[in-house]
Amino acid sequence: MSRLDRADRERITALFDRQLEVGLHHGAQLAVFVDGELALDLAGGVTEPNGSETTRDTRHVLFSCTKPYAAVTLHALVDDGDLGYDDRVVDHWPEFADEGTTKAEITVRQVLSHTAGLTQSELDARPDLWADWVACIETLEATDPVYQPGERAAYHPLTYGWLVGELVRRVAGTPIEEAAAERVFDPLEMVDTGIGLRSHEPDDVATLVAFDEFDRCHDPGEGLGDYSQVAAPFNTTAVRRAVVPAATGIGTARDMARFYACLANGGEFEGTRILSAETVEAATTLEAETDADGTLGRPGRFALGFWKGGTAADPYGSLTPEYVFGHAGLGSSVGWADPELNVGFASVTNGVREGSYEHVARARQLADAVRVALHRSE
Repeated sequence: MSRLDRADRERITALFDRQLEVGLHHGAQLAVFVDGELALDLAGGVTEPNGSETTRDTRHVLFSCTKPYAAVTLHALVDDGDLGYDDRVVDHWPEFADEGTTKAEITVRQVLSHTAGLTQSELDARPDLWADWVACIETLEATDPVYQPGERAAYHPLTYGWLVGELVRRVAGTPIEEAAAERVFDPLEMVDTGIGLRSHEPDDVATLVAFDEFDRCHDPGEGLGDYSQVAAPFNTTAVRRAVVPAATGIGTARDMARFYACLANGGEFEGTRILSAETVEAATTLEAETDADGTLGRPGRFALGFWKGGTAADPYGSLTPEYVFGHAGLGSSVGWADPELNVGFASVTNGVREGSYEHVARARQLADAVRVALHRSE
């Protein structure tokens, strides 16, 4: 019997429905696994203004919720002994930097923990290049760190994905989108999820809808800027088909919650293991902490591919335990794992709201409702 009883599910469903009714987003999904069982799988709203109904199978752009999928693919190679966290990137990708330079000392651990200093490149403003993997990698090879590697935690919004993805390609000999399918999506039966749409797949992804300025609780502040402008390219089929391992994940809340349920259970789900328990522990251990992220300007706690709970800015619930880990994506999605409660949680929407306030507040409401219900059942 699920620890979320019928009354709990009804209360959480009512909150989910209320967020849609008051216009916090246009369409949404919420999925929660508890003790490895799907306890909630909700959908509502529309795929675009005046569009069709959002269903539990509607696929969405996942933005930075893609990053943990790429990271876990790399962690699986660590499990196999093919590379180590303290290897230098150039040990596996010689063209990454010239020997003797500061850049050449960047490690795999620094890449995964957002301390490599390569927070930005000209690619950030060139979505026309994103479909060309070789051009993206050559651009990163020519890019110098913004910060001294290893000295400052600063979120890598887009560069993160190409860095991790090329490491996977160099070590495994397989493109990241294929390696992620082989190592993560297929074993966990995440049938609606991928990194970029494949050529044979229709572009049936929910349309991202930004909110007008008067709909905001406050003006955009520090960080990535106006999220409506940042999100705009992701409504084009060309970008949705591009392999951007930091941003073009396509999927559902149910698949994402299944992924986090696996990690909450030490890397195993329904008899299938994608990571050893030891590697899950290493991947989710705090590596870097800051009161003012060098990119986003807010508190951050970074593991190896995940954001840790325990800050005023995390979207995992009020006063989130520090051991909780997950990731959010550009004001529209969030997924997390709570290994103590054995919960995998995912909320996905197509209404793009500014990330550091409105998105976090809405996601925290849902997380709190789940966590309170589970604590009450203990």
